[in-house]
This record gives sequence, C-alpha cells and structure tokens, in this order.
Amino acid sequence: MVKVEDYEVPEDLYYHKEYMWARVENGKVKIGMIDFAQKQLHDIVYVELPSAGDTVTQNEPLGTLESVKAVSDLIAPVSGTIAEVNEELESKPELLNEDPYGEGWILVVDPSNLDEDLKKIMNFDAAVTWHKELAKEA
Repeated sequence: MVKVEDYEVPEDLYYHKEYMWARVENGKVKIGMIDFAQKQLHDIVYVELPSAGDTVTQNEPLGTLESVKAVSDLIAPVSGTIAEVNEELESKPELLNEDPYGEGWILVVDPSNLDEDLKKIMNFDAAVTWHKELAKEA
C-alpha cells in the first residue's frame, strides 16, 4: 500500500476511473469504492445495491450511494454475474468510510470477460499516477 497525499492506494487492485476498485480472487472479482471517493463524499448514510444473480456491465451503474454531500452512482469496473453482495452495508453503510478496501467491499462478481475488462481499467502503477492528479484537484 502506498499513500498519495492522504489517499491509500493498495498494490493488489485494479482501478476504474469512476472511483471503484477490483481485486481478482480465485477467478472472481471483489469490487469496492476507492479511498479518495469515500473521503470526498464524507459520511455515507445509505447504499442501494443489486442482488446476487443480477448481472453488471462494465462502465454501467450497479447501484447508488447517498452521503451527506451527494447521491452517486456506483459504476461497475468489470462485467459479470453478481455472486455475492455485502449485505452488511444495508445496516452499516459507514463501512465504506471506515474500511473501503476491507470490510467495506461492495460485491463479488463472477466475471464474464475478465481479461478484456482488465485491459480497460488501471493497474497499480497507472492508479498511483491518477491519484496524484486527483490529489491536486481535491
């Protein structure tokens, strides 16, 4: 993990320009929101997510979240079928703020086109450069 300004950037993830991360684990992809996004949104108070069995499409909304500042779409970094949803976020949306790369994960996808999807999102090195740009704008 590196820090860019005040933002954590873990090394084992892929990053989507819509402020989401993706971690490949045993052929599935765990998805969450990056640290920069949760800090910009401040207190997250509500999350609306799809159900297991639903499909998600890369670059399309997969749910919404509400913070004290805004309502935002959550955008899928990869395409596939939802294998698991973090049900705990329904009663504890603040997990997205408290632990965005751990307990605050959003869902797990059984990817349908993983190799192609990963080519379209950022690896760690590209994400560090991107975070430097984000930090300047924040």
